[in-house]
Amino acid sequence: MERRMWEDLPEYCLVNVFRRVGMETLLLDVPFVCKSWYKATLNPLCWERLDFYDIMFVPKDDCFYRFYDVDGVRMVHKLMDEYGIKEFSAGSMIKFLVNRSNGKCTVLNLPADGCKEEVFKFVIDKCPALRCLSFSCDLFKTNYLPIIQELIEKCKYLEFLTILDFKVSNLKEIVAKIGLNCKNLWGFAAPFAYIGEEEAAAIVTTLPHISYLILKHSLIDRKYLVEILHGCKRLFHLDVSNCSGFKIDDKLLKLASHIHTFKYEGVID
Repeated sequence: MERRMWEDLPEYCLVNVFRRVGMETLLLDVPFVCKSWYKATLNPLCWERLDFYDIMFVPKDDCFYRFYDVDGVRMVHKLMDEYGIKEFSAGSMIKFLVNRSNGKCTVLNLPADGCKEEVFKFVIDKCPALRCLSFSCDLFKTNYLPIIQELIEKCKYLEFLTILDFKVSNLKEIVAKIGLNCKNLWGFAAPFAYIGEEEAAAIVTTLPHISYLILKHSLIDRKYLVEILHGCKRLFHLDVSNCSGFKIDDKLLKLASHIHTFKYEGVID
């Protein structure tokens, strides 16, 4: 019986496997096996999912110099060794991988550190097919509302949006823009937000069909949480864990009984 070699597999088969292995393996292992595997890793479909949360770093002049995460340290150091790079910026790394996706990226998780406004705008322009996006407002030095609104206008296919910030502001304007432009959106996460009368009204009015809503660590008055529970009848998952401003009781649990997963651990009155 003739023995078939892995490197002899058709490229589309290799791509179908490699697209599932993760960024670290795609960058540091697969390309160095053989020429056919290296060629397969250049296929944009291998870079549909770009998750930069695995690399946590602090920028100094936009260059890596100190790391929080042991795996992140190992990965970056190995990258520099394998590719013969003495130093490179977080932004250039993000741009490099976004360019490899060639517009095919559908899932993008940007790091809080090392990703500047200019890089953010670059990747949004290069990723028109985004379905899931997560980023931190900490990467913006200026008023971020116009930038986020521009992002939402460009990413019409968004299905899940996560905005990480310890002081999310302009939430009602952001939600309103999402309702107008992102008709496929079924999930929204804004931890550490303030949910007042206007914010709750915006969620109920512009996102009435939302399935996943994550507001953990937020400040929410009870009556506005009740408004969301009344108005968002299609909620499948609601996370208000570690929130403050209300108390969990039987009445609130009854109102949330239509929700498959209602997370409220650590709520502080």
